[in-house]
Amino acid sequence: MSTGTSIRLRPYEVALLRGGPRAAVTVAVVALHLRGDVEAGRPGRLRTSEASSEAAGQAPPPQTPQAPASSPVPLPPLAEAVRAALARPAGLPQVRDHADVRAALAELRADLRAAGLLRSFPPHRTRTARRALDALSAEHPLPTSRKGLPESDALMAVALYGEPALHVLVPRFALRAGLITRAEVTEGKGFHSRSPRGGGTGGTAYSCGGGGGGSD
Repeated sequence: MSTGTSIRLRPYEVALLRGGPRAAVTVAVVALHLRGDVEAGRPGRLRTSEASSEAAGQAPPPQTPQAPASSPVPLPPLAEAVRAALARPAGLPQVRDHADVRAALAELRADLRAAGLLRSFPPHRTRTARRALDALSAEHPLPTSRKGLPESDALMAVALYGEPALHVLVPRFALRAGLITRAEVTEGKGFHSRSPRGGGTGGTAYSCGGGGGGSD
Protein backbone atom coordinates (compact mmCIF):
# COMPACT_ATOMS: atom_id res chain seq x y z
CA MET A 1 0.00 0.00 0.00
CA SER A 2 1.37 3.38 -0.98
CA THR A 3 0.70 6.18 1.48
CA GLY A 4 1.64 8.96 -0.91
CA THR A 5 4.99 9.28 0.84
CA SER A 6 8.45 8.09 -0.13
CA ILE A 7 8.04 4.88 1.86
CA ARG A 8 5.89 1.85 1.21
CA LEU A 9 4.60 0.56 4.51
CA ARG A 10 5.59 -3.01 5.25
CA PRO A 11 4.46 -4.96 8.31
CA TYR A 12 7.54 -3.90 10.29
CA GLU A 13 6.87 -0.19 9.76
CA VAL A 14 3.16 -0.67 10.41
CA ALA A 15 3.86 -2.43 13.69
CA LEU A 16 6.35 0.22 14.78
CA LEU A 17 3.82 2.97 14.07
CA ARG A 18 0.98 1.14 15.78
CA GLY A 19 2.62 -0.32 18.84
CA GLY A 20 6.25 0.73 19.03
CA PRO A 21 9.46 -1.34 19.11
CA ARG A 22 7.97 -4.37 20.86
CA ALA A 23 5.23 -4.69 18.24
CA ALA A 24 7.79 -4.46 15.42
CA VAL A 25 10.02 -7.10 17.01
CA THR A 26 6.97 -9.33 17.49
CA VAL A 27 6.28 -9.17 13.75
CA ALA A 28 9.89 -10.13 13.06
CA VAL A 29 9.63 -13.08 15.46
CA VAL A 30 6.43 -14.30 13.79
CA ALA A 31 8.04 -13.92 10.35
CA LEU A 32 10.97 -16.08 11.46
CA HIS A 33 8.61 -18.61 13.04
CA LEU A 34 6.58 -18.94 9.83
CA ARG A 35 9.85 -19.60 7.97
CA GLY A 36 10.71 -22.33 10.47
CA ASP A 37 13.69 -20.40 11.83
CA VAL A 38 12.40 -19.66 15.34
CA GLU A 39 10.27 -21.57 17.84
CA ALA A 40 9.28 -21.34 21.46
CA GLY A 41 11.67 -22.73 24.03
CA ARG A 42 11.06 -22.67 27.73
CA PRO A 43 7.96 -20.68 28.73
CA GLY A 44 8.41 -17.08 27.70
CA ARG A 45 11.57 -17.71 25.68
CA LEU A 46 12.48 -17.99 22.02
CA ARG A 47 15.13 -20.07 20.30
CA THR A 48 16.26 -20.79 16.77
CA SER A 49 15.32 -24.04 15.11
CA GLU A 50 19.03 -24.97 14.94
CA ALA A 51 19.27 -24.67 18.72
CA SER A 52 16.18 -26.86 18.99
CA SER A 53 17.74 -29.60 16.83
CA GLU A 54 20.94 -29.57 18.87
CA ALA A 55 19.00 -29.76 22.12
CA ALA A 56 17.11 -32.77 20.81
CA GLY A 57 20.35 -34.44 19.66
CA GLN A 58 19.27 -34.39 16.04
CA ALA A 59 21.80 -34.27 13.23
CA PRO A 60 21.36 -31.63 10.53
CA PRO A 61 19.73 -32.85 7.30
CA PRO A 62 22.21 -34.43 4.84
CA GLN A 63 23.45 -32.32 1.98
CA THR A 64 22.33 -33.19 -1.53
CA PRO A 65 25.07 -32.01 -3.89
CA GLN A 66 23.13 -33.31 -6.90
CA ALA A 67 20.47 -30.65 -6.38
CA PRO A 68 21.58 -27.08 -7.10
CA ALA A 69 21.40 -24.88 -4.03
CA SER A 70 18.72 -22.23 -4.28
CA SER A 71 19.51 -18.73 -3.13
CA PRO A 72 17.79 -18.08 0.21
CA VAL A 73 15.31 -15.21 0.30
CA PRO A 74 17.05 -12.37 2.13
CA LEU A 75 15.47 -11.29 5.39
CA PRO A 76 14.55 -7.68 6.13
CA PRO A 77 17.14 -6.04 8.42
CA LEU A 78 14.98 -6.25 11.55
CA ALA A 79 14.21 -9.94 11.09
CA GLU A 80 17.90 -10.64 10.41
CA ALA A 81 18.83 -8.75 13.57
CA VAL A 82 16.28 -10.70 15.62
CA ARG A 83 17.65 -13.99 14.32
CA ALA A 84 21.16 -12.88 15.25
CA ALA A 85 19.93 -11.92 18.72
CA LEU A 86 18.70 -15.49 19.19
CA ALA A 87 22.13 -17.06 18.91
CA ARG A 88 21.18 -18.12 22.43
CA PRO A 89 17.60 -18.58 23.67
CA ALA A 90 16.14 -15.36 25.02
CA GLY A 91 12.89 -13.70 25.96
CA LEU A 92 11.32 -11.00 23.83
CA PRO A 93 12.56 -8.12 26.04
CA GLN A 94 16.14 -9.37 25.74
CA VAL A 95 15.77 -9.71 21.97
CA ARG A 96 14.39 -6.18 21.72
CA ASP A 97 17.32 -4.80 23.75
CA HIS A 98 19.98 -6.55 21.64
CA ALA A 99 22.34 -4.05 20.01
CA ASP A 100 21.65 -5.27 16.45
CA VAL A 101 17.91 -5.11 17.00
CA ARG A 102 18.11 -1.61 18.45
CA ALA A 103 20.11 -0.51 15.41
CA ALA A 104 17.56 -2.01 13.02
CA LEU A 105 14.72 -0.31 14.91
CA ALA A 106 16.57 2.99 14.77
CA GLU A 107 16.88 2.61 10.99
CA LEU A 108 13.14 1.96 10.72
CA ARG A 109 12.37 5.03 12.81
CA ALA A 110 14.66 7.16 10.66
CA ASP A 111 12.88 5.97 7.48
CA LEU A 112 9.49 6.75 9.00
CA ARG A 113 10.61 10.21 10.12
CA ALA A 114 11.98 10.93 6.65
CA ALA A 115 8.62 9.89 5.16
CA GLY A 116 6.73 12.23 7.46
CA LEU A 117 5.05 9.41 9.36
CA LEU A 118 6.80 9.79 12.69
CA ARG A 119 7.55 12.82 14.81
CA SER A 120 10.66 13.03 16.94
CA PHE A 121 9.34 15.43 19.59
CA PRO A 122 7.08 14.14 20.99
CA PRO A 123 7.98 10.75 19.50
CA HIS A 124 4.78 9.36 18.04
CA ARG A 125 3.01 8.93 14.72
CA THR A 126 1.77 11.81 12.62
CA ARG A 127 -1.70 12.44 11.24
CA THR A 128 -0.52 11.05 7.90
CA ALA A 129 0.57 7.85 9.64
CA ARG A 130 -2.79 7.52 11.40
CA ARG A 131 -4.59 7.85 8.09
CA ALA A 132 -2.29 5.24 6.56
CA LEU A 133 -2.97 2.82 9.41
CA ASP A 134 -6.72 3.39 9.09
CA ALA A 135 -6.54 2.66 5.36
CA LEU A 136 -4.52 -0.51 5.92
CA SER A 137 -6.97 -1.70 8.58
CA ALA A 138 -9.81 -1.25 6.09
CA GLU A 139 -7.87 -3.24 3.47
CA HIS A 140 -6.79 -5.95 5.92
CA PRO A 141 -9.53 -6.83 8.42
CA LEU A 142 -8.62 -9.06 11.34
CA PRO A 143 -8.56 -12.62 9.96
CA THR A 144 -10.77 -15.27 11.49
CA SER A 145 -8.51 -18.18 10.47
CA ARG A 146 -4.98 -18.83 9.28
CA LYS A 147 -6.22 -21.26 6.62
CA GLY A 148 -5.27 -20.09 3.15
CA LEU A 149 -3.81 -16.82 4.43
CA PRO A 150 -0.60 -15.78 2.64
CA GLU A 151 2.37 -15.13 4.89
CA SER A 152 2.47 -11.47 3.89
CA ASP A 153 -1.15 -11.02 4.97
CA ALA A 154 -0.51 -12.88 8.22
CA LEU A 155 2.36 -10.54 9.06
CA MET A 156 0.30 -7.49 8.18
CA ALA A 157 -2.48 -8.73 10.48
CA VAL A 158 -0.02 -9.11 13.36
CA ALA A 159 1.36 -5.66 12.60
CA LEU A 160 -2.09 -4.06 12.57
CA TYR A 161 -3.84 -5.92 15.39
CA GLY A 162 -1.21 -7.35 17.70
CA GLU A 163 -2.48 -9.87 20.24
CA PRO A 164 -5.90 -10.50 18.61
CA ALA A 165 -4.12 -11.57 15.40
CA LEU A 166 -1.64 -13.72 17.33
CA HIS A 167 -4.53 -15.52 19.02
CA VAL A 168 -5.94 -16.39 15.59
CA LEU A 169 -2.78 -17.12 13.62
CA VAL A 170 -0.15 -18.61 15.94
CA PRO A 171 -1.85 -19.07 19.33
CA ARG A 172 0.27 -21.90 20.76
CA PHE A 173 3.57 -20.43 19.66
CA ALA A 174 2.62 -16.94 20.82
CA LEU A 175 1.54 -18.15 24.25
CA ARG A 176 4.57 -20.36 24.85
CA ALA A 177 6.98 -17.73 23.54
CA GLY A 178 5.56 -14.98 25.75
CA LEU A 179 4.14 -12.89 22.90
CA ILE A 180 0.63 -12.80 24.38
CA THR A 181 -0.82 -12.70 27.87
CA ARG A 182 -2.27 -15.78 29.47
CA ALA A 183 -5.57 -15.94 31.31
CA GLU A 184 -5.68 -17.25 34.85
CA VAL A 185 -8.52 -18.12 37.16
CA THR A 186 -8.33 -16.68 40.64
CA GLU A 187 -10.66 -18.21 43.20
CA GLY A 188 -13.67 -15.97 43.74
CA LYS A 189 -12.40 -13.38 41.25
CA GLY A 190 -12.96 -14.99 37.86
CA PHE A 191 -10.50 -14.55 35.00
CA HIS A 192 -7.70 -12.08 34.82
CA SER A 193 -4.67 -11.77 32.62
CA ARG A 194 -1.01 -11.67 33.39
CA SER A 195 2.01 -11.48 31.19
CA PRO A 196 4.11 -14.66 31.09
CA ARG A 197 7.86 -14.36 31.34
CA GLY A 198 8.69 -12.29 28.30
CA GLY A 199 5.59 -10.08 28.41
CA GLY A 200 2.92 -9.20 25.88
CA THR A 201 2.89 -7.34 22.60
CA GLY A 202 2.88 -3.86 23.98
CA GLY A 203 -0.78 -3.08 23.18
CA THR A 204 -1.94 -0.57 20.62
CA ALA A 205 -0.38 2.64 21.95
CA TYR A 206 2.70 3.80 20.13
CA SER A 207 5.94 4.40 22.01
CA CYS A 208 9.20 4.78 20.13
CA GLY A 209 11.29 3.38 22.98
CA GLY A 210 14.32 4.85 24.63
CA GLY A 211 12.20 7.13 26.79
CA GLY A 212 9.25 9.28 25.92
CA GLY A 213 6.46 8.32 23.57
CA GLY A 214 2.74 8.34 23.94
CA SER A 215 -0.55 7.33 22.47
CA ASP A 216 -3.10 9.18 20.39
